[in-house]
Formats: sequence, structure tokens, C-alpha cells
Amino acid sequence: MTLASPVTLKEHGHIGVLHINNPPVNALSPATVQGLIDGLAAFEHKPQLRALVLHCEGRTFVAGGDIASFDAPDFSAVPYNTFLARLEAQTRPVVAALHGTTLGGGLELAMACHWRIAATGTRVGLPEVKLGLIPGSLGTQRLPRLAGAERALQMMSTGVMVGSQDALAASIVDELTDQPLLDAALARASALADSGNIRRASSLKVDTASLPADFFQQAKAQAASRPQYPALAAIAACVEAAATQPFAQGEALEAKVFMDCMKSPASAAMRHLFFAERQANKIPGLAHDVKVRPIQRVGVLGAGTMGGGIAMTFANAGFEVTLVEANAQALERGMGIIRANYEATAAKGKLSPEQMSQRLARIHPSLKDQDLGDCDLVIEAVFENMALKQEIAARLGKVCKPGAIIATNTSTLDVNLIAQATGRAADVVGMHFFSPAHVMRLLEVVRGDHTAPEVLATVMKLASKIGKVAAVSGVCYGFIGNRMAEVYMREAEFLLLEGATPAQVDAAVEALGFAMGPCRMLDMAGIDVGAKTVIELGKSGGLPNDPSYRVVAQALFAMGHFGQKTGAGYYRYEGRKPVTHEVTLTLCANLAKQHGIARRSDITPQEIVERLTYTMINEGARILEEGIAYRGSDIDIIWTAGYGFPDHRGGPMHMADTIGLRQIVASLNHYAQLRGNAHGYWTVSPLLQRVADEGGRLDSTTSPHWH
Repeated sequence: MTLASPVTLKEHGHIGVLHINNPPVNALSPATVQGLIDGLAAFEHKPQLRALVLHCEGRTFVAGGDIASFDAPDFSAVPYNTFLARLEAQTRPVVAALHGTTLGGGLELAMACHWRIAATGTRVGLPEVKLGLIPGSLGTQRLPRLAGAERALQMMSTGVMVGSQDALAASIVDELTDQPLLDAALARASALADSGNIRRASSLKVDTASLPADFFQQAKAQAASRPQYPALAAIAACVEAAATQPFAQGEALEAKVFMDCMKSPASAAMRHLFFAERQANKIPGLAHDVKVRPIQRVGVLGAGTMGGGIAMTFANAGFEVTLVEANAQALERGMGIIRANYEATAAKGKLSPEQMSQRLARIHPSLKDQDLGDCDLVIEAVFENMALKQEIAARLGKVCKPGAIIATNTSTLDVNLIAQATGRAADVVGMHFFSPAHVMRLLEVVRGDHTAPEVLATVMKLASKIGKVAAVSGVCYGFIGNRMAEVYMREAEFLLLEGATPAQVDAAVEALGFAMGPCRMLDMAGIDVGAKTVIELGKSGGLPNDPSYRVVAQALFAMGHFGQKTGAGYYRYEGRKPVTHEVTLTLCANLAKQHGIARRSDITPQEIVERLTYTMINEGARILEEGIAYRGSDIDIIWTAGYGFPDHRGGPMHMADTIGLRQIVASLNHYAQLRGNAHGYWTVSPLLQRVADEGGRLDSTTSPHWH
């Protein structure tokens, strides 16, 4: 039995219509590409048809290529690009009817047509750079000829989508319509057939006269400043070729650099993350047809920095939010910060005054717990203190209506104990937002021992509605992200005690691609927050029997040096600029002497990177081994979306695979000998050892608990 082609040629009077139907987003699968080739051949054999329309069923025009096919050994863009050349060369008019999100290979398909008509509200873009790639089907050559070199470079280098009005103004589309799209496209095709007016993008010239004299020089210099993303330099070179060389030469350059980018480690890492985000939504043991609970009104308890950010997140997504605080002064301060955040966004032109007013109006401040009674989801966002969280949980268990989901925003505490306090543990889940909550992409969803399947499914589905990337963690100290961050900070502090400076530690990690190193990060987050977490862990008996453990953060906390907010922490601050803080250097030397830690001057950037990241990778393997994470790729999502791990490295587990797991194991054993291993800091995870011995990969390893 032969499967039906996702592309069919139909006749509407004297106009042919190539209908594409490849749900959910009409991606350019190999079958779709072959269907287009066959459909065009069929059109070429029907001389009675006066024009051709390309139209997609469903919610969108072609929204990109089939990225999974890029890893196939026989992958080639040649068949599709040859088809596009044939399509553009037609002597009868070809019209693309665009709607939804016309992206990547879909926009390249549209640009090979002679006319582009778009439904109002359509968005277009070439987002390949987000996968470490460049457009590989002549997008780098046709877009500059339609929209100009400057606009094309900006779109391709950022991957941002352009709305229908902007696309019309930039000549990316030729016409907008509010009429039924296919009817409007058929009418336009008929009119073009009557006029004989055919315009081919490949024959247009790029206007270089309006560009600054050093435009391409500056573009290439800017791309060269970010060598970790080779696609940026490739895009700049291709746009220059579009503007200065014949189409055929630009086409040849694009083909070469596309393959170079596709084979680059950066693209492999970024494509890994693309699939990892989608895989994270697949929860082992959770039925596909589990019924989700309806969420219309959301409650947030706590109007501090985190609570206010969470309230904004839901208001931005169109939800009505009840924001409850214990006293009027704190509530007023919280609402003031929310208003200031919206005003700052509006001042940048990213939000209209009307939108700002609408979002503010969705947030309903209150001093009464009882006002949370009609909410479908209530998130507590109070201080990270177990006794307080349990007290709040008990109150919410009584106030919230039956069937409401109760979520805790704890970043480290035992979700099971908090759930137990509500008296309705099945309704409870952890929703760990990252600060600032209305900006950061990650939502770490913590599945308690008694969390109902429909509660977990509801929150995972809700995450996409509020613009978050979600990954599930089991219950343990710090869950996935903060548990790994703890070993990262542990080694950073030991390096400081051994003689490295905060600037040395941060510089080594930032050279790897992190936005900021551990010392700057904790100074920004607040050393008081980090130190209190360590102290609370100690109270619960969770610290190793090591008196030197995290002593630097605890000492700075005791001195009142909390980081940026007090003007001093690991660094001293001149405004926001970190400078060497001699007090901290002296403190580290004194603490090293007190704890019998030898100081040395031979600490290299390589040692810093290995000690910080290899221990983190080892902890990630333990997390997998224990069933706290479902997959290695989930760990990569958490660290790239929430902790600033460089996306071009693909996350800690993918980076480990790239380095080689046997090398990671050998290095851990080396540091165990060098520093001693009295507290098991360097003991290799059995799972890491096994996967290394088998020649496997951590980023695709699943927890043994979920096989």
C-alpha cells in the first residue's frame, strides 16, 4: 500500500493549486519535497492551466524544513533547491498563499514564487541561525534581493519573525488580504496571467547605493566577534555575495557554507537542544489521553520579586491573576515594581500603552487568602523557608477550591513535605520559575511522589501557553538545576581557597561561553540567598562532613557582603562594574589557612573549567541514575534555558559527549588523586562509568528507573 502524497495538484478553473497537507505545521519532509516535485511536473504537463497557486491546509503555510532529516547520511538540499529553480523559472505565474508562520524552507519556497499574498497576521522569518545554520535553499540570495541587504542580514542573523505589515513594507510579501486566502490567491493568479507580469526574485538587484560604505566590513567584523556561532559569519558572507555577485555565484557560496555549518559542533549542539525541548514534554508513564484540568484564573501568593514576576508571566499570557500579599505595604511595593517593569518595557517600544494597561488590569491585588478560592491554579512564592512554606501550604489546602492545583515555587526544598502539609498532595506540584520570572524561559516542574498525572500534564501544557520551556524533575535537594549548581559553586569556592581569584574563575568559565561566571552570578543573585540555602541544607543534615564546605559564601554573608546590592561580595562594585575586592582575597587566604588548604599559583583556566563542569556532569549522571531526571537531554534543557549554559555547547551532558566520556572519567579520577577524595566529591557515578565503557552518550541516556 502506497501512502498518499502530502501534496496534491487540483484544478480550480484555469488555475492549478498545489495543496500541501503535512500536519501539524506542513514541514518539508522528504515526502513533501517529492510531492512538490511531482506536483510541479504534473502542472508542467497541463498547458491549459494559466497559473499556479501554492496553498497549505491547516493552521500555517510551510513552517520550515524537517530538521530530523538533516542527520540522515544521504541528506542533500539539492533536490529541493533544484525544484525551487524550476518553480521560479515557470513562464506561467506562480503565487504563494501565506498564512500562519511561514518560516525557513517555507519562506524560501514562497520567495521562489512570483507573487506572495499573505493573510493579515501572517508572520515570516528565516530562523535557521537558532539551529547554528544558515538558510540553505537560496534564502540568503533571494531575501536580500527582495528586502534589501540590511533587513535581510538582520532577519537572518537574529532569526526573528516579521509581522505581515512589516513584511509588506519590506517587499517580502506583495499583498495582504482579509478575504478567504485561497479565493484571493486564485484571483491574483488570474490577474497575473492576464497581465503576463512575472517577477523573479533571482533576477532582482540588491540596492547597495543606500548602504554605508563599510556596511559589509562591519557586518563581517560583528560576526567574527562571536566565533562560537559560525553561522553568523556565513550569513554575512552570503548577503555580501547576494549584493555583489551574480545569483549563481551566491548560490554556490550558500551551498558550501550551509554544509560547513551543518557539520559544525555548534549546529549539532543547537539541533540537539531543539529536539530536547520537544522530548521534554514526553513524560514516561503518562498516558497520552490524560485529561488536563482547565486553567482560567491563577493565584499567586507573595508579591516579592519572584511572585510579581510570576504574576506578570500569566498576565502577559492573557490570564486573570489574583496577587495576594500579607500586608498592604508589601503589596503596594510589589505592584509598584510590576508597574515599573511594564513601563520600562513600554519605554523600549516593546509594549504599547494599551497593552500595558490591559496587562496591569489583569492583575488583581488582594490582602485576603480567601480571594484565591476561585482560582484554578495557585502558586506560592514566599521565602525559601520550610516552616513558612508548610504553614502557607496548610492554609492553601483549606482555601483553594476542590480540583485547584496548588504549586510551590521552591527552588530547593522538599516538595513532598510541602504537599503533605496541604492535606491534598495529589493536587500539588513544584513550579520552579527562574528570576526574573517574566523573562527567563525555563520552568522546572517538580513531580511529587503523589502528584496526580492530570496535574503534571496540565502544568506541562500550561508552560507552553505562558511561553516557558518546561522539564520535569523528581524530588531531591535543589532538584536538577540547583543540585548541579551546588557542586559547581563548591568547586568555584575551593579554587578560591587554593589561590584562584574570582576574576580568574569567572574568566575561564566565560571563555567557555557562559554569560557570567559563578562569582559574578552569585553576586548578582545575592550571596545572602546562596548562603542561606547552604545554611538551611546544613540544618536538615544535607551537608558533607567537611568544615571547609562553602565557607567563603557563609563568611561573606556574615560580614554583610551580599554582592551587588550591598556594593561588595566576591567583587567590589563601582556602580554595576565588578572590580577586585582585596577584602575577599584576604578572606580566602585566611580561610584556606584556617582549614589547612594549601595555596598555589599554578591554577590554569583548563583546570578551572574541568573542575567546575566535570563535577557538574558527574552530578547530572547521578541525577539520571536516581531517576530524578528522565533523560540526559532534560538536564541539558534546564541548564541552557535556566542557568546560562552556552547553547552552542548543547548543555552539560551534550558537552560531555563531545569531549568524550572516557576523558571525563579520567579527569575526575585525576582530581581525586590530586586533591584527595575524603568526601566523595570526585567519585565517578556508576552510570557515567557504564555509559563511558559502552561508548554511549549521556545526552540520549534515559534513567534506568524509566526503562
